[in-house]
Formats: sequence, structure tokens, C-alpha cells
Amino acid sequence: MGPHPDLDAFLRHLALERRLSPRTVDAYRQDLEGLVEFLERSGTDLRGATYPLLRRWLAQLRTREYARTTIARRAAAVRGFYRFATRRGMVERNPASLLVSPKLGTRLPNVLKSGEADDLVEAPMEDDAWAARDRALLELLYGCGLRVSEACGLDAAEVNLDRGRIRVLGKGGREREVPMGEAATDALREYLGGARELSPPGASDSAALFRNRRGKRLSARDARAVVEKYRRRVLSGRKVSPHTLRHSFATHLMEGGADIRAVQELLGHASMSSTQRYTHVSKGRLFGAHRQSHPRA
Repeated sequence: MGPHPDLDAFLRHLALERRLSPRTVDAYRQDLEGLVEFLERSGTDLRGATYPLLRRWLAQLRTREYARTTIARRAAAVRGFYRFATRRGMVERNPASLLVSPKLGTRLPNVLKSGEADDLVEAPMEDDAWAARDRALLELLYGCGLRVSEACGLDAAEVNLDRGRIRVLGKGGREREVPMGEAATDALREYLGGARELSPPGASDSAALFRNRRGKRLSARDARAVVEKYRRRVLSGRKVSPHTLRHSFATHLMEGGADIRAVQELLGHASMSSTQRYTHVSKGRLFGAHRQSHPRA
């Protein structure tokens, strides 16, 4: 596959103007490169694509038994590209304006019960500095609802223990201030009091709040390993990831009566639609409680 300046321009737009993460931009690239190859086999290119050709491409993905979620993601990437191409004058008409993604079943986020979440964040019980680091990390993931990338990206200077606040840089470069509860504040105070000093001399990122034993900033993979370590200890048989703790944070807020707009702000969601699924989770639990508890259910 040869060079494709239109695709490159779109990817630069995503990275520089929309400030999407490198991982997300790479996912767009892979999805759209599949379309480029299909169009080349059909004797045309991105500027020559038509609605019938795009539908044939999606139909081919279904024939090859791609997952519905994958097809929906690729269709969304194509719609995004052609909105960009239309605005930039690369194409006169948007051939993807009528392109429809396959319907997806409603998938509610995996959520821990409040007792399970408590057990997990309190699992690091060893009397050493690394257990203090792990406890602080788990408290931020559940107690503040941070994305794993946000937690790993924190610098120590962004933590204000006196006010019980942290400054978080979220998706799209959007910054927000998040309150910490007493448990998270106490865990961070203990961690900052000693654990960060255990990093080896010449640590590569001295500003980072969380570092690994090599002195490097904790990665998302490192954080997932921390969650998995303690899941095995106290929640054997459950599927838990850092995002599960974020989902649990939001759901428990909603079930406690928090306003949906406040939850949106705390999570750093740009769109209310991203937050609204937690109302579905809460309703699902409500109906489940009714079925299990009411004698006439």
C-alpha cells in the first residue's frame, strides 16, 4: 500500500487538533488502512469512494465474521474521516453520511459491589512501601474514578493533600480537579511519606507520582498487574480491571443519589451520553433487587 496523504492529514488532525492519544490514532489508522486496501482492489481511492462501495466493504467484514463491535468501530472511523474530508474540500459529497453501524446489544459495565471494592482497595496489607504505593493507586482508581492512563500520568505536584484534591489531565487534554475522600487522602499521605523514596538513584521520572521498581513512571500495564495481584488475593473468580474500578466508582455514586452532571464532571466525560449508561446500571440493579426480594416479583 503506497502513501496516502489524505489519510495522513486526517491522522495529524486527530493527534494535533483533537489531541487524541497515540493509541487511539493508531487504531484509526489501522481501521482506515483496511478500507484503503479494499478501495484499491476496487480500482479507486478514498476520494473516489461511493456509498455503495462503503456498504460493500462493511458487508465483506460481516462475511469474514468480524465482531459487531469491530465493524461498528470501523464504520465510525470511516464516518469521521469523511466528515473531515468534506470540511477540507477533499470530496464534494460525503459518501459515508448514510453509513449505518450494526446494532450492538446493550452491554452494562462490569461493576463490583461496594463491599468487593472495599476488599480490593484494602488488600495491600503488607507493612512495606510498595504495598503503600499499591494501596494509594487502588484508592485513586476506585475512590476518584480515574482512568488508568490518568492515574499513571499524575505527577506528585498535582496532589494537594491539604485540600484533598488532585489535578487530572484527561482525554483530549481536558484538565479537571477531582476531590479525594478521606481514605484516598490518607493512603496518599502514607505513600508520599516514604514509598517514593524507595525508587533507585537516578530515577528517570522524578516528577511522577507512581513509579515502578526501576524508577520509571508506572505504566498502564504495571497498574493492571497491581489490580490483578490483589484481585487474585481477595476476588478470586471475578474479572476485574482498572476500568472496573472506574465503572464501580460511577455506579456507586449514581446509586447513592449523585446528580448525573456531577458524575459527568468527576469522570471527565465530554459528552453526557457517556455518563448516561450508569443510569442503566443503577436501574438494572434496582430491578434485580426487586426480582430477588419482593414476594410477588
